[in-house]
Amino acid sequence: MAKQISTPIPVALYARVSSDRQDVDLSIAAQLRALRDYAARHEYVVAREYLDEAESGRVADRPQFRQMLDDARSTNAPFAEILVWKFSRFTRKREHAVAFKSMLRRRGIRVTSITEHADDSPTGRLMEAIIESVDEFYSENLAQEVKRGMREAASRGFWVSPYTPYGYKRIRVQDGPKKRPRLALNPPADVVARRIFDMALAGESVLEIARALNADGIPSPRGKKWLKTTIHKMLTNETYTGTLVWGLSDQTGAPPVRVEDAHPAILTKEEFEQVVQSLRARAPERVHPRRAASPYLLSGLVRCALCRKALTAAEAKGGEYSYYVCQSILNGGSKSCKAPRLNADRFERLIIQQLKDHILTEANIRELVKMVDEEMVGVAGEQRDRLEAIETEMAEVRRKIDRLWHTIESSDMEVNDILPRLRVHQEHLALLDDVAEDARAVLAEHRELLDSADITARYAEEMREFLLSSELAETKTFIRSFVRRIAIRPGHAVIHYTIPTPADSPIQGADAAEVVLSEKVRSTVAFGRA
Repeated sequence: MAKQISTPIPVALYARVSSDRQDVDLSIAAQLRALRDYAARHEYVVAREYLDEAESGRVADRPQFRQMLDDARSTNAPFAEILVWKFSRFTRKREHAVAFKSMLRRRGIRVTSITEHADDSPTGRLMEAIIESVDEFYSENLAQEVKRGMREAASRGFWVSPYTPYGYKRIRVQDGPKKRPRLALNPPADVVARRIFDMALAGESVLEIARALNADGIPSPRGKKWLKTTIHKMLTNETYTGTLVWGLSDQTGAPPVRVEDAHPAILTKEEFEQVVQSLRARAPERVHPRRAASPYLLSGLVRCALCRKALTAAEAKGGEYSYYVCQSILNGGSKSCKAPRLNADRFERLIIQQLKDHILTEANIRELVKMVDEEMVGVAGEQRDRLEAIETEMAEVRRKIDRLWHTIESSDMEVNDILPRLRVHQEHLALLDDVAEDARAVLAEHRELLDSADITARYAEEMREFLLSSELAETKTFIRSFVRRIAIRPGHAVIHYTIPTPADSPIQGADAAEVVLSEKVRSTVAFGRA
């Protein structure tokens, strides 16, 4: 079996002598010789050598010592370990030793004395253990304490969320010595937001609103086309009433923060409630089939081509059979109109089959999948923007932490002097990291466009099965997405689609298709007055 060859560890050698200890300390040359011999024996590779001559170990501002720490902070540090003859060569000030070693350890770099197997003294080891315990305690309590700060800021009307709703912008206002963000109207997007709510109040669906905005060339919040999900998210966002809501997803069980009139409102609370109620009424998952306006799939879509009246679903023989019948016949008798009476179950199945043949073709399913993917790209884009903002803020917090360590390095400040401020930054950084992980998880779930023929074929088949096996309200919603109306005349029905059919469909791109009504579909049961 071949012997595995380990990769040598790159190390830095640091040697120092002080001006008043030249006769006692090992000389620079002697320290270097000992360090090089140690590195060779332990199969290290020497990447850097740093030498400070006539420099006190109680001062952090030593030229080569500072250069070594700067190199250690770089993105690709040239070494993974620092070798010193004694720990006293590294520093003689205990607070500095703890601070510098902690900073290096966070970067995966350790300090090794070639003549000592432990730190300078038991006191030093105790101090380091205490600080490590404190850091661990803080790490476990970071998120909660930072959330308390964010909750406090939110309760005072400040906008602490990284997401800014469309129609608003952030402005920074003075809050004591600091500036904090609030929401303000952002023309002309605020006018567009109001238009969206006005259209919803007028009864237009999210799809109709999206189509209208796209037809007018109005860019979405991401500068692309408007999507139904974007519109729905806006219409259900209470922020537009001037109310700040924060902490809805708090897993600790704490109630969300609500601040009325925290920023300018785009609509009234009464208008918002009206919009929400309208959306709930339209939502298929909230409407049980038995509570729908009609238990028939095609109710409201079928009209008589002869008299222009709607065909209404009716029952016969005690509800044993159901039919679509022209209202003229129901009101005026069988001689009032020549439109056929249609067996409800067979007629609905016939229309569903036409949808399968004309709409749910492989080419059209690919386009539908592409539309779904575009919506997912939109969601991913929001998460990427969110992640970028979080990472920018994390970088700034790290810079603040490094500046605190730099202050310790270049002054005689005690480590305890910076611990409170360091704790605040560490807490903030930990919370930001949690939020960033959530954003990364969402991005990881973003799937690529389904361009596989096999996957597409399976998806198309699932869609076809959906039309027959899903809940009534869901199927009605799907049918209305593609069928504008169905015109009935003796022996025939004409289906008018909301969109042109795919080129690979039997009607080759047309937006209407004529269907022969067989005897099984046509009913012989009499309705109305003779």
